[in-house]
Amino acid sequence: MSAKTIRYYEDIGLLREPERADNGYREYDEHAVDRLSFIRDAQASGLSLTEIGSILDQRDRGERTCDHVRELLDHHLAEIDRQLRRLRKTRKTLTEMTARAATLDPSECVDPNRCQTILPDAAAGGSRTAGARIHASPAGHAHTH
Repeated sequence: MSAKTIRYYEDIGLLREPERADNGYREYDEHAVDRLSFIRDAQASGLSLTEIGSILDQRDRGERTCDHVRELLDHHLAEIDRQLRRLRKTRKTLTEMTARAATLDPSECVDPNRCQTILPDAAAGGSRTAGARIHASPAGHAHTH
């Protein structure tokens, strides 16, 4: 870890500021090194610094952290599963649009505002993304709902 990263962890309270040597250099003890290793490993597992801080706070109070860590990891797994579902849906839509694009003649694309490949009915079986609807206001400005 860089010195800047370690100082940042000190600033946000994940690591106590260490003692200083006579020359002004910071001297980290084995506890600090272990804590930094834990922070690095926890980040590699996808935990945020806030979540890591909550784990370290429990540890500092002498509490067991396994249940809390398991809950955090379960939350991250669920979020990854949601992202994967969204990505699969997006991939399906893009695959359908790519297949549609292969059947279209570019010379027939006459709409000056959009490519004929991307039509409301071409993507996701005719539905608009996230239910958005575009309406023109009386002043002629478009807005979405």
